[in-house]
Amino acid sequence: MSRAVLTLDVCQESDVAAAIQAAERELGPLRGVVTCAGVLGGARVVGRDGPHDLAQFERVIRVNLVGTFNVVRLAAAAMSVHEPLADGERGVIVMTASIAAFDGQVGQAAYAASKGGVASMTLPIARELAKLGMRAVSIAPGVFATPMILSLPDEQQAALTAPIPFPRRFGNPEEFANLVEQILTNRMLNGTTIRLDGGLRMPPK
Repeated sequence: MSRAVLTLDVCQESDVAAAIQAAERELGPLRGVVTCAGVLGGARVVGRDGPHDLAQFERVIRVNLVGTFNVVRLAAAAMSVHEPLADGERGVIVMTASIAAFDGQVGQAAYAASKGGVASMTLPIARELAKLGMRAVSIAPGVFATPMILSLPDEQQAALTAPIPFPRRFGNPEEFANLVEQILTNRMLNGTTIRLDGGLRMPPK
């Protein structure tokens, strides 16, 4: 079976709605959604060039938090009309927060705020959607082997992995996917944010 790859802006209602419609045409009723779109945008509140650029802060919040909520609300609306499965479940929402939501470093005010928002809205979303037979869980990854991270010089990669208790390496995409699969299949996982970080607690900087 073919799999369509769509390019879209998670902040645009029409883009996300079109993606959901395409997914349901190809795969059938929507039963789960995983939100992963995000941007960084590190800057100090007061830097060498003056105060934090407000437009940069707004962009990080818009993509990471508003974009996540836009996908969630439209996916939940699509799932709400489908016939329930076992335990009355209609669908599962998995959002991507970050350990920066809890251990934000210097220069991460915007990013930590955006990911903290994702973590904070997980429980109220789960509580509200429960009556519709849906669950909501967030994952808070540590440092993972993404193309952006792997493009850094070796010394910077080593500095990122050094504080990780065990295993002292970047997380693999497969490990993130494994947790997503567990969330989708284990109906007792609901309304919480799960850290996936090898025990890492980020230092101030």
